[in-house]
Amino acid sequence: MPQVEPAVVADARRGESSAQARLYEAFSPMVYTLARRMLVSPALAEDVLQDTFVEVLRKLHTYRGEADVGFWVRRIAVNKCLMYLRSAWHSRRVDTEAIESLCPPAQAPLAEHQIALERALGHLTDTSRVVVWLHDVEGYTHKEIGAMMGRTTSFSKSQLARAHKRLRTLLEGESAEDGGESCTPALKTC
Repeated sequence: MPQVEPAVVADARRGESSAQARLYEAFSPMVYTLARRMLVSPALAEDVLQDTFVEVLRKLHTYRGEADVGFWVRRIAVNKCLMYLRSAWHSRRVDTEAIESLCPPAQAPLAEHQIALERALGHLTDTSRVVVWLHDVEGYTHKEIGAMMGRTTSFSKSQLARAHKRLRTLLEGESAEDGGESCTPALKTC
């Protein structure tokens, strides 16, 4: 995770635009990647990136320094993604841009594995994809995920187990079509 000096955070709190810009430069790639993986759509990831940094700058005075500022920023981004996924508008939306972006031309075997994983993740429900991302990539515990989503620890565990099973099925099916191996190294459960 990117790091910034405590002095940069203090300067940003005082409203110094150069320090605020340094916070954005340090953490915007992480926020965009997180949002892109959770929401699939590049356009929605851009929206979350903007919303996250508006809130970061607006609430920087509430940051207590108990954890690294990057964890604080990431938590805000996760909450923005979850808020979007819970919205009624999102549940009725079909994102053709996101679907098309999951199928770029392959350039190398590793890229093919990554594309296959992206495609498989795109076939999961929003809830399952978020749980996989938060647990397997971001490292949140089931208890933390359950709390973030207003659910129980067992909800997170069962969503993850079902998602891993679905990913295995999707990846094995794609691999059989390509004549390749039955698993991609990017998926922890294989």
